[in-house]
Amino acid sequence: MASEELARKLQSRLTTSQEAEPRPEREQSPVRPKPQEAEAACGDSSSELSAKLTRRQDINEGNAAPRLTRVFNPYTEFKEFSRKQIKDMEMMFKQYDTGKDGFIDLMELKLMMEKLGAPQTHLGLKNMIREVDEDFDGKLSFREFLLIFRRAAAGELQEESGLMALARLSEINVSTEGVMGAKDFFEAKMQALSLGSKFEAEILEEKEERKRQEVEKKQRQAAFKQLQSAFCS
Repeated sequence: MASEELARKLQSRLTTSQEAEPRPEREQSPVRPKPQEAEAACGDSSSELSAKLTRRQDINEGNAAPRLTRVFNPYTEFKEFSRKQIKDMEMMFKQYDTGKDGFIDLMELKLMMEKLGAPQTHLGLKNMIREVDEDFDGKLSFREFLLIFRRAAAGELQEESGLMALARLSEINVSTEGVMGAKDFFEAKMQALSLGSKFEAEILEEKEERKRQEVEKKQRQAAFKQLQSAFCS
């Protein structure tokens, strides 16, 4: 009896010890990052590139929502240039817009620079467009074309850059607007206003002189008629 009781006690103690032993935990599968977290980890540049690629794909598939476009008035936005200068720039832009789509693309810019006598490499042409390409479409609109001359007039272009060569070699005389810097721009502007005022004053003086001569002529004719009538009477 004693041996049986001892065996039961040993069996109970063994069962208790087995239940108390910690069971091995299941291996946890690695937590994969959420797509949003992975995208954030790539940085702002990759997000911007992804947005551009998505936008381009939507455009190609015809699913892109139209973007609101503002009305562009060169005469109010580019007040530093005269109407004649803007007209000259527009004529030049249309001359090289051989596709007549309202833009100057890479090949049209290549032809323009060759005709101006300052040919550029393929990379140089891309850099020229990139410097003023505000909407990142890889081509120049008329507004972006005007930005070239604005930056040239403000002295913001490098002397050896392709854009400066375009501004200098074009038939549009931007030098009078101060290609070498903003200081020269305002000085040239004041000088132009001064010359314009002087020109207007000279025209007014000529008109006054012609009026005075007409009055003197009429007075001489009246005096001659009066003298002639005195002799005849």
